Amino acid sequence: MQITPIASGSSGNAYHISDGETALLLDAGIPIRAIQIALHFRLREVEGCFITHCHGDHSKAAKDLIRLGVDVYTGCGTIEALGLQGHRVHPMTPLQQIQVGSWDVLPFDVQHDAPDSQGFLFTSRTTGEKLLYFTDTYFIKYRFSGLTHIMAECNFSKEALQRSVAAGYVPIERVPRLMRSHMSLEHLKDMLNANDLTRLRQIYLLHLSDNNSDAEQMKTEIERLTGVEVYVC
Repeated sequence: MQITPIASGSSGNAYHISDGETALLLDAGIPIRAIQIALHFRLREVEGCFITHCHGDHSKAAKDLIRLGVDVYTGCGTIEALGLQGHRVHPMTPLQQIQVGSWDVLPFDVQHDAPDSQGFLFTSRTTGEKLLYFTDTYFIKYRFSGLTHIMAECNFSKEALQRSVAAGYVPIERVPRLMRSHMSLEHLKDMLNANDLTRLRQIYLLHLSDNNSDAEQMKTEIERLTGVEVYVC
């Protein structure tokens, strides 16, 4: 499996994956021109884009992708919030698996403050690899087996957040919303401990906060916990 981060963080999120047969986009939260440049203007090779939720840093280019002939897959709440229309828009229902090219895709609900927010489990029928992708959630209530790759939000650590509040970077009134809508390092470690990691090869840490995270600390702690390759996006 090839995983190519295009953008990650509060300013925009987009990722490209391929199993050698079918290429997909995960989220599209940056301008369409930036996506085209990152893909060397080979957007037609992308068979679909899976959008987790309606916030702009994940969905900005959705309408442009549709206009350029890319199928968009997302929850009904996201479709309604963004006003997406046309035959290239495909509503996803949590826990109802679909096929896109060589991928089996299982959407699942996540805990965020946007309507119908979803994460996705991608299983390649070509390679047998399994990729778990989630972002913008403070908790994952499901358990997964046989994962080979994980792309997971690791937005903040409690220690770094406390430092930001003390320094005045983060208003104290924003803390409750942050802690109930984004994945902390501590909650990510709990999630990893609760899942089957026997086949796991790689973890990608996504959507780190500029002020409330320490990339090196997060990478080190997740590597120590799992014993696999960890990349910070």
